[in-house]
Amino acid sequence: MKNIKHFLSLTLILSLTFLFSCKKDNDTPAVTTHKVVYKAVASAGSSIGIAVVSDGKGGNESFTSLSGSTWTSPEYTVPSSVIAVAAAVSATGTSATSTLNLQIWVDGVMKSEGKSTGAVLSANAAYSFQ
Repeated sequence: MKNIKHFLSLTLILSLTFLFSCKKDNDTPAVTTHKVVYKAVASAGSSIGIAVVSDGKGGNESFTSLSGSTWTSPEYTVPSSVIAVAAAVSATGTSATSTLNLQIWVDGVMKSEGKSTGAVLSANAAYSFQ
């Protein structure tokens, strides 16, 4: 009888140890914000004119009267509660083969890209955090 009690006690202890040791560890802290940057590059001779981007606070920010073939937005700190970000850029190309690339960079990694080809260029891109 004494051996059965020891055996049952040991079995219970081992079962509980196994049960509690198998629970999921959550060692990685939750990301509370993301750093978002928008970049546009047009082919040589093209001119970027307007950009509209998500500001990460539920609104949009417009950049007008731009010039040149490249444009980079300021860095936005986007809360993790934001579901998605998006951007649109327009440019004027020099010919039907002109190109415009729009990229969304999140935490230093390019996550989305939109492209356009032609004399009138309009590219858009969106990225969902989920």
